[in-house]
Amino acid sequence: MFKIGVFGIITDDQNRVLLCHRRDYDLWNLPGGNLKGDESPWDGLVREIREETGLSAKPVHLTGVYSKPDKSELVLSFACEITGGKLITTDEADKCEYFAMGQIPQNTSLKQIERIKDYLENKNKTYFKIQTGPSSIELIKQGKL
Repeated sequence: MFKIGVFGIITDDQNRVLLCHRRDYDLWNLPGGNLKGDESPWDGLVREIREETGLSAKPVHLTGVYSKPDKSELVLSFACEITGGKLITTDEADKCEYFAMGQIPQNTSLKQIERIKDYLENKNKTYFKIQTGPSSIELIKQGKL
């Protein structure tokens, strides 16, 4: 059995990307997470964005399919548009901020930085990639991030 993760890439009018700072680890991520058993990827993404940011959003384009075979995971990244709500702190994120690519915090998930770079390189393309190696949480636990 493998997990499916879904993450939203939301940009503002200055092409900055929305990141959420997790409450459980000193780590910035794109809003998103794992699907629940009965969810479609787009419904799970909408739920995750709302839970982490307070925003209502809709996916408009699949930007990447990232296989993590060493972890039995598949991650889908979507470009999203905000449809309502207000950016707030939540039980899952103590900060949500927009960052230009050159100003993304060092304690941001490396695999998610790759997904952001892919999107910003060509917003109309869908990338298909394999991502391997330790997760950012594993790197934090090892003192390497």
